[in-house]
Amino acid sequence: MGNGGPVVHGYPHLETVRSAITALYRRLSYDTVHTFATSVAPADVAFSDQDDLHMGAQRVARELVRHYRLPDARMIVSFREMEHAASVELAAGPEYFIELNDRFRTHRRDIGAALAHEVMHVYLHRLDLSFPGTRDNEILTDTAATYLGAGWLLLDAYREDAASSQKLGYLTPEEFGYVLAKRSVAFGEAPETWFTSAQAYTAYTKGLAQVRRDEQQPPLTAAGWAGRRRYAKDRRYAQDHGMRGPAPAGPYSFSAEGPQGRGGLRVAFPCPTCHQRIRVPVRGRVRARCGLCRTVLECDT
Repeated sequence: MGNGGPVVHGYPHLETVRSAITALYRRLSYDTVHTFATSVAPADVAFSDQDDLHMGAQRVARELVRHYRLPDARMIVSFREMEHAASVELAAGPEYFIELNDRFRTHRRDIGAALAHEVMHVYLHRLDLSFPGTRDNEILTDTAATYLGAGWLLLDAYREDAASSQKLGYLTPEEFGYVLAKRSVAFGEAPETWFTSAQAYTAYTKGLAQVRRDEQQPPLTAAGWAGRRRYAKDRRYAQDHGMRGPAPAGPYSFSAEGPQGRGGLRVAFPCPTCHQRIRVPVRGRVRARCGLCRTVLECDT
């Protein structure tokens, strides 16, 4: 929990975030991911200063349990002095003990954000889905919470001005915005109206711009002139030199098709929705469908 210190910006964890989105689709399947098409509603996790602290925290925890479809899990929420925002004891269940930082006693509007992260830890624990190392596993948790409809609360908890700052979670504000924008494109949501933090809205718009750049990488037909020119140069080099020489500078790579490469070239590139690698033949206009997230892609290979 960043509280008063400098907030890291940009995309230092972007590759891990993308790997987390791919892992969600692989572990859950397209159909299960799409059961989370509706995000947690702001009214369902609202928490005012007039609400009873413990009863309100339990109410929000139950709502997140419902959203994550953990009907047989019970969250017991308490408060204590601690360095981090929150922690959860990952036991066999059905009861899980969540401890929240004492700071939330007077910052109740952000209790839903902290619980969104901790309840997602329980969800991933039950899925037996994790990344090696604490840092990457926490990034997976933030990404999963956001992509599955509750992590917008974590972005909305980000506030920063000349005198103070607050940020929850391990992702930067722009990375939270990126994952939320990925979700909004995939499910047709418009989360802009949910934000109470102006800084969160700005981070979301920056993340959305990065998502649009993902959608404009060659060999996708939406790629811009500079990307198309670079791709044509790399393709020509691969055709002239086979697989010898430097790798392309873009996110795509070329490989030989068939025995001894007699079948021509194939190009592999990340799906802009789930980031699984897709391989298609190099033969001009091609329509490809991602087998993982079912996105149909128009390509000019």
